[in-house]
Amino acid sequence: MPHLPFHLALPVHDLEAARTFYVDLLGCSVGRESTTWIDFNFFGHQVTTHLSPEAPRPAATNPVDGKQVPVRHFGVILGWDAWQALAGQLTRSGVSFLIEPGIRFRGQVGEQATMFLLDPSQNGLEFKAFRDQEQIFAR
Repeated sequence: MPHLPFHLALPVHDLEAARTFYVDLLGCSVGRESTTWIDFNFFGHQVTTHLSPEAPRPAATNPVDGKQVPVRHFGVILGWDAWQALAGQLTRSGVSFLIEPGIRFRGQVGEQATMFLLDPSQNGLEFKAFRDQEQIFAR
């Protein structure tokens, strides 16, 4: 079955802050938009931010491999070199990581490069990469 882009809708408290984060920081392009939502090309997938004026809530976390991972998060799996480039770009930009770029499960099944950050509305994002793509669903 061919892989098609996913669609994800997220609440945001400020559309312009979302635009700055997704476009200026992550390099996403803007698709359709209105006064209450914006579609972003999120690494080939459609992420739509919908205006929801409530104050953002901090993300609940669970321990994973010694780190506190936000329970509610989404993200993409990038190629190894693309992940390294994004990690470097985000680090140079001074972004505040929830979990700094690093290797999780080193030497174990599922070893992966990963990093977590929050958008301005406290939506958790994870970017990961596997040296061996066969490990993505390994048990």
